[in-house]
Amino acid sequence: MIRLITEIDDNGPVPPRGLARIFPDLTRRRIRHTIEQVRTLGLVSIRSGVGLGLTDAGLQLADIYDSTARWARTHNHPSSTCTFITRVRATLQLLTPVQRPVAAPPAGPVEAVEDLARLREALDRWIDSHWSDDEPADALQDLPEAA
Repeated sequence: MIRLITEIDDNGPVPPRGLARIFPDLTRRRIRHTIEQVRTLGLVSIRSGVGLGLTDAGLQLADIYDSTARWARTHNHPSSTCTFITRVRATLQLLTPVQRPVAAPPAGPVEAVEDLARLREALDRWIDSHWSDDEPADALQDLPEAA
C-alpha cells in the first residue's frame, strides 16, 4: 500500500493494468488485492481514461508517509542506509501504541521524540478525519502495511 500510494503521489495517476510493469516484483493477485484494499479504504479512485488516482485522503496519507520518511532519514531509523518503504514501515511501527517508546538518536533525543510525537498526532488526526466508528477495525490495523 505504501508503494502504491507513493508511486501515484510521485508520478500521478496510473492505469490499473500498468501496475504490473511498475511493480514487477509483485504478483497480479497481490496487486489486485492492494488495489481493492486502497479503494475500500477510500485512498484511490479510478478515473475514467486516466487510471488510479489519489483521493484527498490518499494525498493526505502520502504527505504523512513523506513526513515519516523524512523523520526516519534524519534520525537514521532503522539504519543509515535503507529504502523509503523500510523507513516508513519502521517508523509507523514506532507510532503504534503497543510498541515501546522510541530510543532517540544521540544527536537530539528530545527533538527526535517530540518530532515523533507530532507524527503520531498527524496520523491520529488523519485517522479521525477519514474513518468513523463503524469502519472495520482490521482495515485501520492494516493501514501501515506495504504492498
